[in-house]
Amino acid sequence: MSFSILISDPLSEDGIQPLRQADNVHIVMETDLSPEELEERIGNFDALIVRSGTQVTRSLIQKGKNLKVIGRAGVGVDNIDLDAATEHGIIVVNAPNGNTNSAAEHTMAMLMALSRNIPQAYLSLKNHQWDRKKYVGVELRDKTLGIVGLGRIGTEVATRAKGQRMNVIAYDPFFTEEKAEKMGIGYGTFEEVIQQADFITVHTPLLKETRHMINAKAFELMKNGVFIINCARGGIIDEDALYDAIVSKKVAGAALDVLEEEPFMDHKLLHLPEVVATPHLGASTVEAQEIVAVDVSKDVLRYLNGDSVKNPVNLPSLPKDVMKKVEPYFHLAEKLGSFLIDLVDEVAEEINISYAGELYDIEVAPITRNTVKGILKRHLGMHVNDVNALFLAEKKGIVVNENKTSSAKGFTNLVSVEMKTKSKVRKVAGTLLNGLGARIVKVDNYSVDVRPEGHMVVIEHMDQPGVIGRMGSLLGRHHINIATMQVDRSDIGGEAIMILTIDRHLDDNALAELNELEEIKDVVAIDL
Repeated sequence: MSFSILISDPLSEDGIQPLRQADNVHIVMETDLSPEELEERIGNFDALIVRSGTQVTRSLIQKGKNLKVIGRAGVGVDNIDLDAATEHGIIVVNAPNGNTNSAAEHTMAMLMALSRNIPQAYLSLKNHQWDRKKYVGVELRDKTLGIVGLGRIGTEVATRAKGQRMNVIAYDPFFTEEKAEKMGIGYGTFEEVIQQADFITVHTPLLKETRHMINAKAFELMKNGVFIINCARGGIIDEDALYDAIVSKKVAGAALDVLEEEPFMDHKLLHLPEVVATPHLGASTVEAQEIVAVDVSKDVLRYLNGDSVKNPVNLPSLPKDVMKKVEPYFHLAEKLGSFLIDLVDEVAEEINISYAGELYDIEVAPITRNTVKGILKRHLGMHVNDVNALFLAEKKGIVVNENKTSSAKGFTNLVSVEMKTKSKVRKVAGTLLNGLGARIVKVDNYSVDVRPEGHMVVIEHMDQPGVIGRMGSLLGRHHINIATMQVDRSDIGGEAIMILTIDRHLDDNALAELNELEEIKDVVAIDL
């Protein structure tokens, strides 16, 4: 069988050699099509390969009557409607590893340029000035580099920084002391890392949790004269806070490859002499562009020829009879994972998922993937999906186990998720109630009945008279309305749990005041 492939963005000719060499492929490269022209043409093709220029919209996907696979020559898939692709049975593949070396090298280049004032000194020479004293720099040797986010790129930066004889300390939600020892670097909390570092570089995805994580409060914790590098994503650093920190001399300088709004031609940070910047060049090397093109070309060929792909982004279509049975549990499973990870403030080492009742005879692997996705999504965001969730868990050193039993303890179906960390074990269980949807029915050993959605507060407390009233009054003073309340206890006067659903997120002030109540053991705000 022969296939037609449309390449709608410029790709390296060397990068598409795997396609050129295939006997059963016809390639059309048209990189100047308007969206309307692309929609007119797409119906004739089995595969579409893009970079970041082409917007693969739902409308375009609907017009792609013969589309089987979409390849993104790069990491991000923001320009592809993944939901629409999945709904139409189209697999999306990308090239997540191709720019690792390029981005790590660019980070080190920015680090050195920043420490030695190279761009500023060059510009001075271009302006016919010879001012050696003005551009005295600092050495990297024996300085401490704090790395926030130790994924593929962060790990590569750590290796290179050690080669410069820097001391390296890192923070990552999935990083442990044991892993740090194996890498020969230091380990710390986010606060510990930024307090100890002379240079700080960020390598996290941009999520709700990481947006502006380097903010005014974070700058206060840092050393005076610290240097900041961001070659990851604009928005991780609060740019107004960074500007103020540089002006006040708290921050000695910053090297930025990304900002929140791009292109950033006239940003106020660029007017500061302490700032060096590049126009989002982290992945812009000849080698990186070739590698991502090769990787995605090979995966597109694999899929068209019926083989397994290496870098799938969305979930391949399941047989209709299987999907009909398992799909109702996807939402419940992901929410159970998200709920549980918010209860645990340590790195997960083991996840045990048990299926009971009518789930005993169902293919549960897709449900497991959704559960693990819910757990990992807290820190990885859109980088984790149904297909790669188990792979990422394995890469993070997390063991995932499945168990089945026919006994559901009074429920028609029951999904139980247990998470083990170095010092604790937490559990949550949920079910699908006919006509009522998903419910959380157990938290640890407490019985509850909570819809897993919206803003929630989980309060562990002692069973004492007046506790519920005091908590309700406190929330009322903060103008937080309680929608539902579930309470269970181990025994009279013993430990108890309360789960509230509220109309808005529990702010830090209310959270702090709740924790000050004498009977309170722990309070966790959860947003599902």
